[in-house]
This record gives sequence, structure tokens and C-alpha cells, in this order.
Amino acid sequence: MSQYSLDLFDALTYADADVAIDVSRIFPAGADPADILGRLDAFSPSCAAMLAIEGGAIANPDEGRMVGHYWLRDADLAPDPALKTAILAALSQVSAFADAVHAGTIAPQRGGKFAHILIIGIGGSALGPQFVSAALTTAADKMKVHFFDNTDPDGIDRALDQIGDGLAATLAIVISKSGGTQETRNGMLEAAAAFAREGLDFAKHAVAVTGEGSALNKHAKSHGFLDTFPMWDWVGGRTSELSAVGLLPAALQGLDIAAMLDGAALMDTKTRRGQPRENPAAWLAFAWHEATGGTGKRDMVVLPYKDRLELFSRYLQQLVMESIGKRLDLQGNEVLQGLAVYGNKGSTDQHAYVQQLRDGVKNFFVTFIEVLQDRGADRPVLEVEPGVTSGDYLSGFLQGTRRALTDADRPSLTLTIQRCDARAIGMLIALYERAVGIYAHRIGVNAYHQPGVEAGKKAAQAVIDLQLRVVTALQQRRGQTLALAEIGNAAGSADTEAVYWVLRHLAANPGKGLVRTDGGFKAAGSSWRSA
Repeated sequence: MSQYSLDLFDALTYADADVAIDVSRIFPAGADPADILGRLDAFSPSCAAMLAIEGGAIANPDEGRMVGHYWLRDADLAPDPALKTAILAALSQVSAFADAVHAGTIAPQRGGKFAHILIIGIGGSALGPQFVSAALTTAADKMKVHFFDNTDPDGIDRALDQIGDGLAATLAIVISKSGGTQETRNGMLEAAAAFAREGLDFAKHAVAVTGEGSALNKHAKSHGFLDTFPMWDWVGGRTSELSAVGLLPAALQGLDIAAMLDGAALMDTKTRRGQPRENPAAWLAFAWHEATGGTGKRDMVVLPYKDRLELFSRYLQQLVMESIGKRLDLQGNEVLQGLAVYGNKGSTDQHAYVQQLRDGVKNFFVTFIEVLQDRGADRPVLEVEPGVTSGDYLSGFLQGTRRALTDADRPSLTLTIQRCDARAIGMLIALYERAVGIYAHRIGVNAYHQPGVEAGKKAAQAVIDLQLRVVTALQQRRGQTLALAEIGNAAGSADTEAVYWVLRHLAANPGKGLVRTDGGFKAAGSSWRSA
């Protein structure tokens, strides 16, 4: 333990926000605090850059977009009165819609009240809502939340099985800014088919959160969805939780969205400070930079010692890795930047991979997240030993693991919050959003685009196009047994590996009409269908 840790801890305790950050164990024992603070001061331009973003500067030059998720929790910051009006109108729309659903004035097709929410989205359109729903759920929830967050048919079936007989009382929220996200479109079509099988009109059970004029927006309006909610091009998916993307599901679940927004706004005031020494997000970004050399040479392991925060690392994976993981910097130089994130929860991880963290390869730093309040004040307290509760053990395991890592010269930082409530969740979201922006500016990458994701989408579409050509080739040669190369030639592809993957998948699924033989593959009988 370094000699200055308590001094740094005291400097980063924010009593009015019930938050504390201890970065002391990022640095080697005996390090000079003056040198550390001097390096921290180099983050001043990055703090200033965040203020420019809040003022409406173009923060995503590749797409010519502003980045305005900060305005969502303080509409007065919006650089244009029309934007302020739109933000406030959307918030009012979310609250009014949720109230109407809870009151039963917006009701399912067959009457009664909606009891289930089916969120259909992927990436930022699912990870934020999943994290918040799991973190804040209680027995008092007004609706139960389910997700289609992939295009996996089995995963879709599992979610439908969980809803079971409740489908007639299920409200679907389809979330896609562009309306062209294939996974979300597939989920919507799967959901519509499930409703139709029950004799229900999907549109009478559906709303959309999407961009104005998008394909989804047009579909929702032409099919008579219950309502549509806005997504704006100045809010990225990974920073959209405090827009209608996250607020609508949370409000319907019965969570305190006003407290989430208040917590985020409070943290924004703390992280808006231009002096890095007074800015918790700057300290966080600085700690990442110190631990990784600003090059991602260490992974970030997130260990929240609270079951409610189990999904936080998944949420941070997108927020951090999609923002930081870039091949090129802002000048077009190849830099291959990144900051890998993984984690689950403590003390579960002490019985899993903490062994490697303590004794194995030194390619990580740990973020411990401590929640001081063990359980709600209305819950009975049980001593598992005289004077000791389960929560005392949880705290002991956190402190013990932290000390064991320090003794083994493994860097860590600790973020402490008072309790896991809506206000604290809002603060965590805002803290990490700003830290990511500051860190990205410091290393010179664009945190607000994701060209690698788009590349993957294009490659996936190429596979689908190949599959359609393969299907056509087999249909034209129905009953013939063809070798792999012959099928590839007929489909106009010399990529035999890709052709094989397509055929292997088709042959594994009953109803596709494809038979695998010793000599190759053939279309069987007259039962072939391409999808």
C-alpha cells in the first residue's frame, strides 16, 4: 500500500454525490505524488474538449455529427432551443405513455393491462436497458422485462417461453436508430409471427424507438404501432441509455427515471470541471492511461461487489471498447488502440479467475466497485456469526482481494458508492461516459464512430448473398449430388470455405431441404425453401 493512498482517497471523495474513487493502487509504492499530479495535469485539454462537445462542437468528424448525450439530463445545455424542446418533449412523452400503460388507458388488444415488456434491440439498444433493469429491479416492478437482443432463434424462443401465456399482455419496444439493424428487424419479424400465432395483431402491442424518417419509423406508422419515440443522430447507441432507448423501458418497469437523470446531471457537474485534479472522470481516465501506458497494454477487469451490478461489465464493454478500439487516430495514423474490458462480480470471481489475477500474467488492472449499503433498510439483518453479517463478509472479500493484488504488485482502483439505487446508476453512467470521452481525446481517437462494426455488417450481408446463390444453384440441380467445388462454381464463388460453412449450417437445420451425402450435398425432394 503506497504512502499517499489516503491523501488521494480524501481528494476524490464527493460527499454530496456519495461517490469516492481511490486510484492510489494504480501507482507503484513510493511514487512521488507531485509527479503523479503533474502527469494528471496533461489531461486539461481533454477536459476542455468535453466542454466544447457539450457546447455543440462536431465531435464525430467522420460523420459530421454533434455528440449530445449530456443534454439528455440537462436540456438547458442544448446549443439550440429546438433541441431543448425536443428533449423535454420526448421525456414528457415517455412519462405520459408509461403512466397510461400502468393505468390501463393504453391496453392490450384483448383488454386488461400490459404486464410484460419485450425489448427488441441489440448493442446500445439492449445493453443499457439490460444493465439498468437488472440493477434496479424489485418485487414492486410494474412490468416484467424480457429481451430479444440477438438474431439467435433459440434465444428468441427462450424469451418467448419465459413470457409464455403472457404474450397477450406483452408490450414490444422495437429499438433501432436507423431502422436498418438486421438483428432488430429479424427480432421484430419473429415477434410479429409469435403474436400472429396467438391471433394477435403485433402493431396493437408495439412501439418503436427510432430516428425520424427511418425504415422502422415508416413501418411503425404505416402498420399502426401504438406510438413512436425519437432517437437523434447526436446520441450514439452506447450513450443512449438516458434517452427514450433506456428511459421508456425503465419507466414502464416502474423505475425512478427522474432519479437516474438527476444522478447523471449531478455527476456531469462534477466531471465538467476543467481542472483535472478536481474532476473524477479525469482521474478515472488518467488511471486507465497510467495502467495501460495509453496503448491498451493491460485489460480492465471490472469487479463489482454487488449482484445488482453483474451486467455492468457487459455494458462497459461496448461503451469503452467500441469507443476506444480504433485502428486509426484522428490524423489517420495507424495506432491500433483499445482497452479491453471483462468481468463478472465479486466474490464469485474469487472462485474463478482471481487466481490468475493474483498469480498469473500481469496483463490487467482491476476496477473494484464497492457498494457500502448491504441491503435495503426494510430488510431483516441476519448475523451469520456473532456480530458478522453476509454483507460484512462481502466487504471483507473485496478488501482482502484488493490487498492480495496489491501485495502481488497488481494495479487496481476502487470506486465506492453509498447504495445501488436509481440515482447512483445515473451517476455511474455519466461518470464512465465522460471518462471514455476524456481518455479518447487524450490518446487522439474518435470515440463516437464504429467503422469496424460497419465492416462486420457488410461482411455478414455478403454471406447471406452467397447463401441465396448457393440455394439457387442447388434448386436448379435438385436431386443431384454435388461436390463442394461444384456447388461453389455454380454459385459463382471460389471461396470454398465460405460455401462449406453455408452448406453445413443449412444441412443442420430441418426444413431447409438440404441433404448431406458421402459425395457432397443435394437438395432433397420438393420441400426446399430458402428461408
